[in-house]
Amino acid sequence: MENAGKAMAVQASREIFHRLMSENSSGGWEKSWEAGATPWDLGKPTPVIVNLVETGSLPNGKALVPGCGTGYDVVAMASPDRYVIGLDISKTAVERSSKMFSSLPNAKYFSFLSEDFFTWEPAEKFDLIFDYTFFCAFEPGVRPLWAQRMEKLLKPGGELITLMFPIDERSGGPPYKVSVSEYEKVLIPLGFEAISIVDNELAVGPRMGMEKLGRWKKSGTFHSTL
Repeated sequence: MENAGKAMAVQASREIFHRLMSENSSGGWEKSWEAGATPWDLGKPTPVIVNLVETGSLPNGKALVPGCGTGYDVVAMASPDRYVIGLDISKTAVERSSKMFSSLPNAKYFSFLSEDFFTWEPAEKFDLIFDYTFFCAFEPGVRPLWAQRMEKLLKPGGELITLMFPIDERSGGPPYKVSVSEYEKVLIPLGFEAISIVDNELAVGPRMGMEKLGRWKKSGTFHSTL
């Protein structure tokens, strides 16, 4: 009964979210956070990120999580060796994150900003960027711009981690369906090399079988003209 109740709550959240997005696509994300209609929010760090942190498999330095939402992954990744910025266009999401996590022991190793990923100009580039439920938020025609921004924001030799979701045959969105080839099509021409692409065996319940973990290295010789 408890699982059935959770499933019904998630479905109701999805319906509210899609209604808000259809009514106002530009401001729909903010409206969704205001209404608490965030069906993509796991309510905890992404398990595969926790595993990568615990096994010491993430690059150190400066990291970015675009579309961070509540910011669980930002907090999980932050450490004395890794400063993490969580970026979200929703002011409500950022205010919520800042309030929830400001008193944690590692709070000085992360911060949250309400900015537009496509226009934001940070003072420094990043050693690591983690994308989950962000690429899939954009219509396919926007994805080349997503890739251009990733290339611009990463340092030469930096790593982009993409948790690819949803790999299925759904129509419409968000989230819009993705595939490995969709990432390759926009990243490889910009000098990214796929280091590994594997099934995400730590995917949560309903997302199992619909995710792959991609790790991409940015070329140190590619020069953007953007």
